[in-house]
Amino acid sequence: MALMITDECINCDVCEPECPNGAISQGEEIYEIDPGKCTECIGHYDTPQCVEVCPVDCIPKDPEHEEDHDALYQKYLHLTAEGS
Repeated sequence: MALMITDECINCDVCEPECPNGAISQGEEIYEIDPGKCTECIGHYDTPQCVEVCPVDCIPKDPEHEEDHDALYQKYLHLTAEGS
């Protein structure tokens, strides 16, 4: 399951540089996560780095983008192959 940023986001700018996939970007009002790039840091880290650094706990799993560990790992492999 990809992650999402809720409207509790305070635009503190700490999550964007932590994302190893470049999935986080500034939206019109708050930061947003591209579900096509979010692997919950699987393949890079043991835990999602954006969740680790978020001071307001506004990054839950996105129920509209359910993916299991294997699907997230396959996405990681695809994304890292594209970047090579």
